[in-house]
Amino acid sequence: MLDCIKQCPIPENEVQRLQAVRSYDILDTPPEVDFDTLTRVAAHAFNVPAAVIGLMDADRLWFKSEIGLGTQQLDRQIAFCAHAVMRPEEPLVVEDLQQDPRFLGNPLVTQLPHLRFYAGAPLIDRHGYALGTIAVVDTQPRTFSESQRALLRDLSTLAITALENRQRANRLSHLAMTDHLTGLANRVQFERTLNSELAHARRTGEPFTVFYMDLDGFKDINDTFGHFSGDEVLCEVAARMTQQIRTEDLLVRLGGDEFGIFMRQSAGASAESLVKRIMEVVSAPIMLATGDKVSIGISIGFATYSDATDSIATLLAQADQALYAIKRKG
Repeated sequence: MLDCIKQCPIPENEVQRLQAVRSYDILDTPPEVDFDTLTRVAAHAFNVPAAVIGLMDADRLWFKSEIGLGTQQLDRQIAFCAHAVMRPEEPLVVEDLQQDPRFLGNPLVTQLPHLRFYAGAPLIDRHGYALGTIAVVDTQPRTFSESQRALLRDLSTLAITALENRQRANRLSHLAMTDHLTGLANRVQFERTLNSELAHARRTGEPFTVFYMDLDGFKDINDTFGHFSGDEVLCEVAARMTQQIRTEDLLVRLGGDEFGIFMRQSAGASAESLVKRIMEVVSAPIMLATGDKVSIGISIGFATYSDATDSIATLLAQADQALYAIKRKG
């Protein structure tokens, strides 16, 4: 094992390569049909017992898809793919691992599963970084023709295409659920989260709280300083409120000068405490790009899930009623 550690190579562009891998937000995600289909095709096309699509993380080779190995990841120090990503321009083929000094002491060769053959084609993104490999292995040594190398390269192209299509779909989904001005979640994501959490609360009995918030005096700022300054205020208010919520909570812009929060209940998490903090930070003066200083207020109503809650619509109506009761009191 120590020999393997000494021999494990690291690309010169490792920092940038890791950034590229993580930009896909795919590590430790569940299996997906696009990738599993490719590994099945690879195993069948090359008539091997095992095939993988692996992403090379800092200290591990993590398998987005695997057939025949029975593990989700390997220590990078013993992963054959660590050598494959060193030469992204061509597949790495080792027809007999026991005859290659780099691998003859590797525990994957000397111990179960006693591998003897490896062929892996790097997954190259549009910037030229080797993210990982699509690879096939066998417990018997074997030859690998030029046409087989070409087929493996074609499969790597299909794998990177699946990765990039997945990334593009995720970005579009994120855009569809994001408020473009503030960068907060929007009403669509708010409603999805609430429906999911309602189902969770019904199963577990764990409560949650919904907040409705409306800025006070925002129209005066828009009328006096213009809509650009109004947008500045909305972004600043969003940034200040973001600092007051926990990572497990969700702050959203519902539209105009209306905001909402989903908050999970837990020890030390108090709706009243959060209301107080938000009111304090929002009411602090805001300096505009014009040099003008403005102040704004915020009204907040909230409602907490209970066993009597029959729907999200009911809970939101309760929060809305609480908000307007506050506004009526001035």
